[in-house]
Amino acid sequence: MNSLTLPDIAVQPARHALPLEWVGMHGIALPVVLEGQRLSAKADAGVSLDDGEARGIHMSRLYLELEMLERESLCPSLLQQVLRRFLESHEGLSSRAYLNIHTDLLLKRPALISPLAGWKSYPTTISASLEHEMFHVELKIEVPYSSTCPCSAALARQLIQQQFITDFANHSLRHADVLAWLGSSNGIVATPHSQRSTAQLNVHLDEFIDELPLGVIINYAEAALGTAVQTAVKRADEQAFALANGQNLMFCEDAARRLNLALRRTPGVKRFNLRVIHAESLHAHDAVAESQWQREQA
Repeated sequence: MNSLTLPDIAVQPARHALPLEWVGMHGIALPVVLEGQRLSAKADAGVSLDDGEARGIHMSRLYLELEMLERESLCPSLLQQVLRRFLESHEGLSSRAYLNIHTDLLLKRPALISPLAGWKSYPTTISASLEHEMFHVELKIEVPYSSTCPCSAALARQLIQQQFITDFANHSLRHADVLAWLGSSNGIVATPHSQRSTAQLNVHLDEFIDELPLGVIINYAEAALGTAVQTAVKRADEQAFALANGQNLMFCEDAARRLNLALRRTPGVKRFNLRVIHAESLHAHDAVAESQWQREQA
């Protein structure tokens, strides 16, 4: 049987000669190793098409190079190695290579008081690019937390004060009566509104960094906010969470400023932009604040 040469339409010249900034694939399913875990991920892999005469790139070559990500823990050097292989396999066609990895990082978080612990998911995107030996890594992380409105808390306190005046206007105050009143629904007539909130962190790393500081960034962010959402809890943990919310009243502006200061102190971060979203329980719309920072050049 005679062997036949399979046709390769991609080598034919383009009908309209024009370079393209990005050509590749989105949503490639693959496992990755991150923070000691093997996680399910989706990858976007692409290169520039600098040769405007070329019909297209060799997408299968990009796909095959992603196999390296299955075996080793994700780090900047591994990402750079994959991007170099992208360009080597497209020599003469491309000068820029791109890789985005989308996954959910799982971190086990302890309860506030009890010995319980549970897993929490943090949507994460790792973006890397290589152009003329300039390598760049960017991290996008979503951190959920709780936020209690300071204005609502002040209004609730005022209503409680008014109820106290009404209930004790013509009574002599006894410690036991006040204590019972404070523990009853008749006394605490109003509560401030809280909402589940999200911090979207977009962090650009230094070129010399040799690790992806995802856990460090998340820990800094949650410590700054003080009200990270919980996993497994008992009543003692729920009470401690209520205390944390009461001691960390914040508008979206407060949360954005806290995160800005925390990220500035994070090792390996050269610039960032962030957005906080408070999914209002009072309004049908969200409250949003954004902030950014870039380290000054020495």
